[in-house]
Amino acid sequence: MYPCSSTALERPLLLDQMTVRYQVMKRKWQQLLPGAVRLRLNGTDAELVAAVQYFEQRQLREQEQQQYQAEEVRERMSFLELQAQVLFERVTFDLEELQEAIRIIDKDVPRTDRDLAYYMNEGLGNLLVLRDILITYAAFHPEVSYAQGMNDLCSRFLEVLDSEVDTYWSFSCYMEKFSRDFRADGLHRKIEIEAALLKELDPQLHAHLVTDNMDRLTFCHRWLLLGFQREFEHSDALRLFEILSCDHLELISQEVDRARYQERLSCKHSLEDEPVTEPQAINTEFTFELFICATILLENRDALLSCRNEVQLIQFTNSLQGTLDLNSSLEKAEEHFYNYCKRTAWDCRKSKRKEEHFLYQLRSLFS
Repeated sequence: MYPCSSTALERPLLLDQMTVRYQVMKRKWQQLLPGAVRLRLNGTDAELVAAVQYFEQRQLREQEQQQYQAEEVRERMSFLELQAQVLFERVTFDLEELQEAIRIIDKDVPRTDRDLAYYMNEGLGNLLVLRDILITYAAFHPEVSYAQGMNDLCSRFLEVLDSEVDTYWSFSCYMEKFSRDFRADGLHRKIEIEAALLKELDPQLHAHLVTDNMDRLTFCHRWLLLGFQREFEHSDALRLFEILSCDHLELISQEVDRARYQERLSCKHSLEDEPVTEPQAINTEFTFELFICATILLENRDALLSCRNEVQLIQFTNSLQGTLDLNSSLEKAEEHFYNYCKRTAWDCRKSKRKEEHFLYQLRSLFS
């Protein structure tokens, strides 16, 4: 959310600036679409009616707290608000597109994680906070707008951060990298890359899953789009989401390049009189989430080979929900990752000490 170069002294001021900017952004679409400010209720969902009441009570309390701000604070916030108004003054909305996004959001938000403690009792009001965040994002990012599944991703930020402002800016930063996944071409491309990785790891399983009846791994769509949210227990799914979001292991990282370079250098000096093979070209599009996906496929190899059509595949993958062990999956995915990295380095034919071994060097960089 904060620039990496920001200091501890600067961040409170940056937070004030982001808070005011978010408030101005939200107020802008609310003024243009006053009928969309409140979630429309059909009266059949008593919990949702209670959610609106909790949300409105929370807003009143926040307004009362603002009245007791020190004069110096109010002056600073007023100046920041003026800056934000100038910044967003010329922003225009496609009202038809935004109204369509709000219509879909209003269908998805009431179904978001209602079984979590964060959204129970007075926490029901958090559903309306989530709604405001998603609408504000859709309004100011028309090139992305809103697509189903964003509510589940944004909900994770809100549950952990428990702050509307922090969640909006964190979610926005996340979407800068992953928004393409919510477009048909982006996710189709990711599935194609997953198929290429599986072909390297297990050609037989790949050949079975990409036949005409199987439709090229499209059953992995939900896994990749939502970061395996439903395949692991909730707290484990949050852990995995954090790991995948922070580029824990990526083939484009400087650490991996350094480890591969050290591997080739050590081989060059230790095997001067022995032939070595050229390294394979490394595919930097093989992200760690794809190794997680491949690991799940490989761990269920026999069951997948027994599936004869896509209906059976979907039935099988649905049976995995909430059953996978994260620690085991991470360990095996890392091993596949390390093995792939090793194959792209020089082929050393002489045994080496542990501290010279490529896997040891690579692991030590992330320990």
